[in-house]
Amino acid sequence: MRPTISGVGCFVPPRVLSNKDLEKMVDTSEEWITTRTGITERRIADKGVATSHLATEAARELLAKTGVPASEVEAIIVCTVTPDMMFPATACLVQDRIGARGAWGFDLVAACSGLLYGLSTAAQLVASGAHRKVVVIGADTMSRIIDYKDRATCVLFGDGAGAFLVEPSNGNEGGLVDFVNEIDGSGGKFLCMPAGGSAQPASHETVDQRLHFVHQDGRNVYRYAVGKMYQLCKQLLERNGYTADDVDLLIPHQANRRIITAVANRMGLPLERTLINIDRYGNTTGGTIPIATRDAIEEGRLKKGDLVLMAAVGAGFTAGASLWRWSF
Repeated sequence: MRPTISGVGCFVPPRVLSNKDLEKMVDTSEEWITTRTGITERRIADKGVATSHLATEAARELLAKTGVPASEVEAIIVCTVTPDMMFPATACLVQDRIGARGAWGFDLVAACSGLLYGLSTAAQLVASGAHRKVVVIGADTMSRIIDYKDRATCVLFGDGAGAFLVEPSNGNEGGLVDFVNEIDGSGGKFLCMPAGGSAQPASHETVDQRLHFVHQDGRNVYRYAVGKMYQLCKQLLERNGYTADDVDLLIPHQANRRIITAVANRMGLPLERTLINIDRYGNTTGGTIPIATRDAIEEGRLKKGDLVLMAAVGAGFTAGASLWRWSF
């Protein structure tokens, strides 16, 4: 069976953190942030709101839009690096809250590439005939692990969640064309949260050293992201007999506007066929691709029959690209 994406639902917190707000919190300026990142504002979850809450709201919207009862969901994959806790999995919390009593699920950790890895996994579950309805959620409350004294990282991230429904396509109405995923563990040191796991459990020392926040070497991340996203997109198109001219819309992970434009330029793809919404949400990690997809649909830039290319690079390093013939 050919898997397809048949619906999308999203949720972002109502509270806005603007560049002007950040000027009051850290040594930066609105112009500096906008020029270097393309971000003007991001959404921040209120105290007490966790990743599971964002993911649950996205899943509820997805089911409402598609008309699928929770009882028909067979598997839930939550792609996140900010789970509510180490265990139980965030997927368990979402499953309980939406009432998907017959479903199983798990959390998938691949940072900003997580949503694409989750889609690849869900697509194989459907293609094998094992399941007919799989919900893939990308959700992160990055504000919980961001150091708001570090201007290099605190300006980049926001909170948000998005969910896709993956199920068998009807005849020739579209679906997954192909995907490619890759990791390069040698780059892990360039983007990580050093403490909180078994290597450096939480202690007074790790807290004092601010090791429970995101640490990033921006130059190395930028260089890898641009090169690898371009390489995987090119590889995926070529092996399926397509060129950039055939792509109706590129939906890239929203990490930095400069990364997105550099990848599009290398591909020879005009920005009119590249979805960029980082200005409104910042980098929501697992949530960026479904939120961008939702915006593309609402803006009339993504339509049934379109050839859609999704791509991401994340901490690990992780990387992936996914090619779909859009079905709704």
